[in-house]
Amino acid sequence: MKKVSFTEYGGPDVLRLVDAEEPHAGPGRIRVAVRAAGVNPVDWRIREGQFREMRPLSLPAGTGFDAAGVVDEVGDGLEGEVAVGDRVFGIGSDTYAEFAVLSHWARMPEGLTFEEAAGYPSVTETALRIIRQVGVRPGQTLLVSGAAGGVGSAVLQIARERGIAVIGTAGAANQDYLRELGARATTYGDGWVERVRRLGDVDAALDLAGSGVLRDLVDLAGDPDKVITIADRGEGEAGVRFSGKEENVPEALAEAAELIARGRLRIPVAKVYTLAEAARAQADSRAGHTRGRRVVRV
Repeated sequence: MKKVSFTEYGGPDVLRLVDAEEPHAGPGRIRVAVRAAGVNPVDWRIREGQFREMRPLSLPAGTGFDAAGVVDEVGDGLEGEVAVGDRVFGIGSDTYAEFAVLSHWARMPEGLTFEEAAGYPSVTETALRIIRQVGVRPGQTLLVSGAAGGVGSAVLQIARERGIAVIGTAGAANQDYLRELGARATTYGDGWVERVRRLGDVDAALDLAGSGVLRDLVDLAGDPDKVITIADRGEGEAGVRFSGKEENVPEALAEAAELIARGRLRIPVAKVYTLAEAARAQADSRAGHTRGRRVVRV
């Protein structure tokens, strides 16, 4: 099978499309014929070696965690839960490939394309996790820094569904997009803190962009315990929490599927790449400034 792999840490140029042995589904796992894979910041952070101390890799290594596809192998212990031929989306490993093993999955809602479905797994799990961890409640206001990407798009819609008001920051081109998702919107850059204050008081804040704003977010929320980042490893200096470990993934995927089916959650696909364009996909992801999701079509 074809698979994207790298033999050393480095920039996007270390990625290669290679021939590799097919993986197989062990107990409690499924294998899918991948139709599309989601592109996430964690993909290039791992490739660059940012997590090599806490998460060392055995090189060569594949890349990618999110996928949508068709089940073609079912591991032991899953009889009656999932069947060959089911269309699913979920989280696994080495998903920039023709076949991948998933550890968590849900059936794809009707009407969703594979490219659309591949954009949901990690971002919806992350969104649900950080909303829970930051402790914001219905009737309160959540500030989201870097709100136009995949996680931000999910956070805004889930918050709206739960009766949580949102103030979102993003680039000038994405202001209307944030408003369409129910947020009070403003741009980042000089003076952004005062612009946020004019939009209302803040009860909790999320940093999704890692743009060096943690201390400002603490000032706005009034308490470092009310700020969570998924993108800035300087969290310790500001006293805030870094959230990077998946939790309750099956429940998160099931909730995402239900919200999608009810028309309450939609994350647009910003751009589709081929497997051979994986390096460009990760480079574009690193550059940021997207609206919605980037995916690799297999």
